[in-house]
Amino acid sequence: MDSSTTVLQILDFARWAPSGDNTQPWRFEIIGPNRVAVHGFDTRDHCVYDLDGHPSQISIGAMIETAAIAASHHQLRTEARRRLDSPDTHPVFDLEFIADPVIVPDRLLASVKTRSVQRRPLKTQPLTTQQKQAFAASVGPDYSIEWIERGAERLKVAKMLFHSAKIRLVIPEAYRVHKDIIEWQARFSEERVPDQALGTDPITTRLMRFVMQSWDRVEMFNRFFAGTWAPRLQLDFVPGLACAAHFLLLAKTPARTIDEYVAAGRATQRFWLTATQLGLQLQPEVTPLVFTRYAREGIAFSSKPGSQQMAQRLGQRFVDVVGEHAVAHAVFMARVGNGQQPSSRSLRRPLDSLLIKGAAQ
Repeated sequence: MDSSTTVLQILDFARWAPSGDNTQPWRFEIIGPNRVAVHGFDTRDHCVYDLDGHPSQISIGAMIETAAIAASHHQLRTEARRRLDSPDTHPVFDLEFIADPVIVPDRLLASVKTRSVQRRPLKTQPLTTQQKQAFAASVGPDYSIEWIERGAERLKVAKMLFHSAKIRLVIPEAYRVHKDIIEWQARFSEERVPDQALGTDPITTRLMRFVMQSWDRVEMFNRFFAGTWAPRLQLDFVPGLACAAHFLLLAKTPARTIDEYVAAGRATQRFWLTATQLGLQLQPEVTPLVFTRYAREGIAFSSKPGSQQMAQRLGQRFVDVVGEHAVAHAVFMARVGNGQQPSSRSLRRPLDSLLIKGAAQ
């Protein structure tokens, strides 16, 4: 098999890495035998959840890790280097796949294309010691896992998520993101999130579609019809209770740089793929991390009066649940548990649409 075919096979797996709202913030340029330039980008210019680019950087790290997992099945070791002269908003990473006879095929490859998000309630059956040990091994020595699993603790998290969701549903900046990323009347979507994967019941989904036709309509429903309550209960509070555990992925030192967030993304993807390998379902819970970071760092994120104060109160709730150390060191948060494989999910753009046609093509 020639090297160009091998690289295309690796990239065909890499494109299945998770990204916020299925943005897929990468494009691939094959620049030589077993060499690829990954042209990354973030969505800070239009996405309120990505104003500092860190969520997109985590996604890029997850993609690089997926490429390394796929390369191992060709006995190739992956070296990734960021071009230091590339801008923060459009970082470029050079990936080189080097033949290495001691490389062992990574068993997580089988989970790459089946890994998905399950937004519906999960079973509360506790995780086993063996499962927790597998998760700890998956993230490596630079990260630890904070588990939140007792019923009373899950209730506290569910309440916190309920309050976090209010910010998400009452600021116009988030409305614009949600309006753009939801594909209505869809079971699958290559570029967005299908409405059937949102986790709401059919009646609430139809109501959301009607209300989200304009921001004025959203504000009216929020003001006069308690419009945030149904989605907050169905998407945040109930799932917050119905799971085996919530967890925080903690870095040894708080992440600050692009490279640190990319590294966190690589660890996050290994955790998520391990969950899939164990037959468990997972749903990210990143908005509390985002909004509390904005409050902590003084990042203005909305024109809505009182939004900064809501984020500050959310941050205090977060600290009350997990402690200041965990909040400061957390790079990812999610819930996990046994449950059915989702019947609706986001897919990915075809590989050909992600390729930059360069000289090596």
